Amino acid sequence: MNAERRTQNVEWWRALLSFVVLGSSFAVLCAQEPSFKSGTSELVVLPVVVTDKQGRYVSDLPGTQFVVYDNGRRVPVELFSNEDTPVTVGLVIDASGSMRPKIHEVVEASLRFARLSNPQDELFALRFNDDVQDVMPIPPFLLAGDIADLEKAVNSIRPDGRTALYDGLMDGLDHLATGNRPRKVLIVISDGGDNASTATQDAVLARARASDAAIYTIGIFDPDDMDRNPGVLKALARETGGERFLPRSAGELVAACERIAREIRGGYTIGYVPPARDGAYHRVKVEIDPSASRRLNVRTRPGYFAAGRGTQP
Repeated sequence: MNAERRTQNVEWWRALLSFVVLGSSFAVLCAQEPSFKSGTSELVVLPVVVTDKQGRYVSDLPGTQFVVYDNGRRVPVELFSNEDTPVTVGLVIDASGSMRPKIHEVVEASLRFARLSNPQDELFALRFNDDVQDVMPIPPFLLAGDIADLEKAVNSIRPDGRTALYDGLMDGLDHLATGNRPRKVLIVISDGGDNASTATQDAVLARARASDAAIYTIGIFDPDDMDRNPGVLKALARETGGERFLPRSAGELVAACERIAREIRGGYTIGYVPPARDGAYHRVKVEIDPSASRRLNVRTRPGYFAAGRGTQP
């Protein structure tokens, strides 16, 4: 990649972010082009969350304080933003029979998330039990500001049957890939168990690892639930730069959705030119320059799959 081409690509990403922040119609058109997809675009783009030792979000750091390593090699940051850019968000909701006494809490928490989201966020909702279905009235997306339509959609969920969590995740990732917003987020509300999917746990984890989505998981289950699997919820979050929550009450469930909404809106976006097109998995590490006056924690995706040498950008 020559210097002129590299400069053009970086400027294209900066322009895209600016238009998305403004929420203009041109942003939607731009975002239909290849976006923040690590390995197939010109830049590796990372959603980054910074918190202090009390767990509070820190959103006022300058780009000069971020240091990025790709497979242990420091790389220059070409793109930086701490703006509240709209995202495409999928709610993947467990609607198996065991969720019947909890579904009202799930609906309330989902609506609370939407109310705290950027009004220009794209939203979709899937429910899974024996199969997977889109519950939106006008698929595939609603805007987060359309609370009445979202409320009608999630209130239509009727828990019954078994649990096809892995199939729900696969469909959720498929939906995300068609979104018009540069950043992608999946929120999964389930006990983590699965007894009805055709997809396997290993296949889902591999797919999540290869995607550009941050996955947040919320595990709600009874202590004596034999099908629960909090481990897979933790793995999904860890491998994608998201977070797992295990609320023990309706209040904690709502608080988890509030925290996710604030995290999405208060994070950073960092991009850099991949140092190699080798088709391999690259480990990524983001640090705050030691000159930072506060002790801070940084979370992002642990890595990405680079494009192969023969792949066209």
